[in-house]
Amino acid sequence: MHIHHILTGLLLFGSLFCTHAQAPDSLDIRKGVIAEARYLKSIYKTDEAIEKLSAWVKPGVFDEEVLAELADCHFQSGDYESAAGTYFLLSSRVPGNVLYKIRQMQTYSRLKAWPQSIQAGWEVLRLDSIPAVLSFIGDSFRQLEQADSALWYYRRSLALRPMNGTVVAKAVNVLIGKEEYDEAISLTGAYLSEDPDNTLVAPLQGLSYYRKGDYESAIRVFRRQEEIGNETYPIHYYLGQSYWHTNVIYKAEEELVAAWQIDSTDVNLAYSIAAVKMEAYRSFQGEVIPWLDKALAMMQPDPAMMSRIHQQYGLAYYRHQNYWDKAIEHYKEAYRYNPKFISALSTIAYCYEQKKDSKQALEWYEKYLAVAKPGTKGYDFAMESVKYLKGERFMEEKE
Repeated sequence: MHIHHILTGLLLFGSLFCTHAQAPDSLDIRKGVIAEARYLKSIYKTDEAIEKLSAWVKPGVFDEEVLAELADCHFQSGDYESAAGTYFLLSSRVPGNVLYKIRQMQTYSRLKAWPQSIQAGWEVLRLDSIPAVLSFIGDSFRQLEQADSALWYYRRSLALRPMNGTVVAKAVNVLIGKEEYDEAISLTGAYLSEDPDNTLVAPLQGLSYYRKGDYESAIRVFRRQEEIGNETYPIHYYLGQSYWHTNVIYKAEEELVAAWQIDSTDVNLAYSIAAVKMEAYRSFQGEVIPWLDKALAMMQPDPAMMSRIHQQYGLAYYRHQNYWDKAIEHYKEAYRYNPKFISALSTIAYCYEQKKDSKQALEWYEKYLAVAKPGTKGYDFAMESVKYLKGERFMEEKE
């Protein structure tokens, strides 16, 4: 049943309620039922608790305590629609109760009813400025992909409670998503001035530096995290990538391999390790190719990534020479996956040239010249190669 139907029905039902005095004996029984229900709820027998409490929900009687316990049982048991309806009823009848509105907000969130969760949060804020509620509203806006609104509420929450690392982290993640790296660095810096080695906020500062392209600062942050014992995947991964960007290849290799030991599911990491090992002149057959094989085995058919992997294969075989056929095979695949990678055509031609297959070399140089931009180094090189090969073929034919 749709949540709005439930709420409407319960509100109409609730309008029939009025508060009646109960006989002393009845009150004692009621107190016993509520006490028993609370005990059953505490040992996770919520179905039994709901059954006992539901027997005391009657038309014409608004029993706030019973309904509050019932709503909490529904929430604990995961029946969020029933919980939302009951808290809606309670909030409508007792509009000044902050707890009911907070519970209503939380329940809508569990239902992924983000606009309703935001509305309930606003109703809380009319009664009390609670930092956690401001953050909660920010979360709902973030789920709706409304980054500016989410950030506004996170900032309001931090204005009341500046040293909340969780909210700082949420705000920084939004800023990183918006590519506002300087602001992310400023926000993390203010927090880290009080808690410099925080393992939640400091890595986000490192990530902000990394995304900004300030790799030296990123290295400083991530290396400090390692020193204090933060050996998580992101620390090793981004430290390795930062070392790679600054050409400290042996440290990049060390950190990226350490990241792989923690999580071996990222195809980009396998590719990065292969590329770093290539730059470190590691064993071509023993170390570089096996990592490319890992990356290829993990790939879903993503043309861009497939092209990059085949490019790296081709480069590996090309650099080590005597593997011209293998290089040709992979450059052809790289071009097939990414037709914009036109330099593959001239590289294939050059490989054929090294194999002394002038016919194929000419054919591939001509393919390259048909799509390359005149006046570029690649174009001029191909033109010179074509002239040379045609001259050789002419001499061979004369003989």
